[in-house]
Amino acid sequence: MDLGIQGRKAIVCASSQGLGLACAQALAQEGCEVFINGRHEDKLRQACDALRQATGALVTPVVADITATQGRAALLRACPEPDILVNNNAGPPPGRLADWDHAAWIGALESNLLAAAFLIQATLPGMRARRFGRIVNITSAMVKTPHAAMGLSTAARAGLTALSKALSREAIIDNVTINNLLPERFDTPRQAFMAQRLAQEQGISIEEARRRITDTLPAKRWGRPSEFGAACAFLCSAHAGFMTGQNLQLDGGSYEGLI
Repeated sequence: MDLGIQGRKAIVCASSQGLGLACAQALAQEGCEVFINGRHEDKLRQACDALRQATGALVTPVVADITATQGRAALLRACPEPDILVNNNAGPPPGRLADWDHAAWIGALESNLLAAAFLIQATLPGMRARRFGRIVNITSAMVKTPHAAMGLSTAARAGLTALSKALSREAIIDNVTINNLLPERFDTPRQAFMAQRLAQEQGISIEEARRRITDTLPAKRWGRPSEFGAACAFLCSAHAGFMTGQNLQLDGGSYEGLI
């Protein structure tokens, strides 16, 4: 299927690895000009070179911390009129309510709510004026199935979910959609960290920790980043213009609710 986005300009945040990189690759394969982002120059340039070789697309690396005003400004200077914005950022580590001080809460809100909110604020008017825009927020399955240990991440990302829903109802008239992707248990560096944490807590091997994690999923396997990237590319496509304000779960069947 031709997704109809060849030549579109796409900003993909936090895309030097993991799900962000998978989204950048899927968009590049569809012919988008992709602007990738990360905080570490060496890692980002390696990702950029790999994307160029794999897809032949125009790929621009932007070294920036999007939680900072100057970082977002650098990204928008590189691509001032994006057609596509994929919001993504690392989430805070698991923990306990008693351990989350004021700084921890502010850090979670800056990373997982405000960074995306300010990028939407900066790009949405132009998308509406040009009558095409696709905004995809990578949030978390925990938005719909909260766990106490992930409270920082869940609270911040639920706020982004609410903001996106509100804005989506106004933006759709100008062919701009805003949707969220809710991942769980994809084989990424984030899940490698979670497996290592479980192994240390339980005194088990990394392999056993990985098996125990995947055993919690009906699919009994990790999600492949390429599967996630493909879903993102479709939400960004010309064919997804009637789908907005939605939360698409990619979780191996783990969500037990009806809707």
